[in-house]
Amino acid sequence: MPATVITGIGELTTNDAESGTFGDAAVVFENERITWVGPASRAPAADEQVDVAGRAVLPGWVDSHTHLLFAGDRTAEFAARMAGEPYQAGGIAVTVEATREADDAQLAANLRAHLDEAAAQGTTCVETKTGYGLTVEDELRAAKIAAQNADEVTFLGAHLVPPGSAVEDYLDLVCGEMIEAVAPHVRWCDVFCEKGAFDAEQSRRVLAAAARHGLGLRVHGNQLGAGPGAQLAVELGAASVDHCTYLSESDVDALAGSDTVATLLPACDLSTRQPLPDARSLLDAGATVALASNCNPGSSYTSSMAFCVTTAVLQMRMSVAEAVRAATWGGARALRRETGDAAVGVLRPGARADLQVLDAPSTTWLAYRPGVPLTHAVWRRGSRVR
Repeated sequence: MPATVITGIGELTTNDAESGTFGDAAVVFENERITWVGPASRAPAADEQVDVAGRAVLPGWVDSHTHLLFAGDRTAEFAARMAGEPYQAGGIAVTVEATREADDAQLAANLRAHLDEAAAQGTTCVETKTGYGLTVEDELRAAKIAAQNADEVTFLGAHLVPPGSAVEDYLDLVCGEMIEAVAPHVRWCDVFCEKGAFDAEQSRRVLAAAARHGLGLRVHGNQLGAGPGAQLAVELGAASVDHCTYLSESDVDALAGSDTVATLLPACDLSTRQPLPDARSLLDAGATVALASNCNPGSSYTSSMAFCVTTAVLQMRMSVAEAVRAATWGGARALRRETGDAAVGVLRPGARADLQVLDAPSTTWLAYRPGVPLTHAVWRRGSRVR
């Protein structure tokens, strides 16, 4: 792959402690990796030069929480919710039925369509989950399809107890035959630790089984009300606890004193008419915060990370810099990909060449011009995808 230099950068956001954010910058990448970052006047020669004419450049969005392996939609449920009906976790069963009925080709095509949609908006690294199969056969085929297409794959067999199953019988299946089948195809295991899904001890059992199979841990927690999810995630050293809509002061303190990332999903909270998470308390306490789309057909059918950033700034009291970092470096940290050869969400030599150009002079315009498409160009692994 030829070397490319991007010049004419009006504002470069690197998320790197040494270089930070600066203007009149250039970035060079070759063979899927960034090789140089610095002032434009000192940029080395390259095979190809792209002048972005004063636009802002930043890392590609890292969407660390999605549910893109599904069929069907839940338009009727959304309309009912907008008419005043409360959100309930049980709606997942509707998507489970449609997903089981779809063949592998359809599921793969749906997944690729959503990944392409996200890439066109600047998202260059995506985590996605199983969890709409809930049988050994369907969870396994979801894991295989996801592994062929997404950057990171999470096993979410403990999404919901399928209709007609007893809780303990289903947990036996998840922690036994199901996790054994999917483990070779996934990196992570998640559990929906929530009223209407799995309680603390049931969630602990799932995560213990995941750890025995060498999988990293994630937790859906504190979405629909106060609960044990955040504390359980911290106790077990989970990489992230996601949603965090209802956190107590002790939950915030626990997260701030841990390596567990608090992943906030504001598009989901808007769609389900829940309160938005208290990002300010988390940040002021010193917790690591990520923003993600939670793209799924039931509670957050959007792949727009820019929308999540805008919402975080305008309604969650995050600064633009904090929100952009949370949607890039924060997501990478939630996936344990902020350093080393797999690094994303950062622009520095050795990191993956994932970057986006805004049709704007600074990242401030993401909130200054809400709802306006600002993605001008996108590179993923050094190849231009927009």
